[in-house]
Amino acid sequence: MNTPTSATILAMSIVGYARVSTDHQSLDQQRDALTVAGCERLFTDQLSGGVGDNRPGLAALLDYVRAGDTVVVVALDRLGRSLSGIIRTVETLTEAGVLLRSLREGIDYSTATGRMLAGIFAALAAYERELMHERAAAARAAARARGRHTGRPPKLTPAQTRQIRSLRERGESISDLVAGYGVSRATIYRALNTATEPAPA
Repeated sequence: MNTPTSATILAMSIVGYARVSTDHQSLDQQRDALTVAGCERLFTDQLSGGVGDNRPGLAALLDYVRAGDTVVVVALDRLGRSLSGIIRTVETLTEAGVLLRSLREGIDYSTATGRMLAGIFAALAAYERELMHERAAAARAAARARGRHTGRPPKLTPAQTRQIRSLRERGESISDLVAGYGVSRATIYRALNTATEPAPA
């Protein structure tokens, strides 16, 4: 069994992440707390309402950290604007072998309780993925059902189809029919090749 050397231990980084939701909020309080917690490097995001979920600071952090590193936040809600966003970020860190500490909630993935919480987050992430797949499958099934029951509305009415067949029999060119009815050549050919119901008496 390989035992981590002192050089390996020193190479493991403690990295902080801070986020505020508007330009009017300050990152100073989070920075101070993360520095006291021993963070050697900080990544930050200061988002405005129009930015959406674009977080370059978090993206840079995820690119920087390696297995064995620890990411520290003042609270879990700094990792995302929604529960699903937090779960996805935690899952990304866990899969990369990165530990997580949240100061407010007292979560530390290096402890037994922290590892239990990591398992809960992993289960929630799997549950969310299954829900997304189920919703996508239901949407596809609904779309197929609509296609079977209604289909696309016809570009030509039965009366127009009869007129086209009659005009063609009298020598009207395909180009003139396309121009006259404002449809494609393929639609005209389909009208000519499709049997239509007889005109009402």
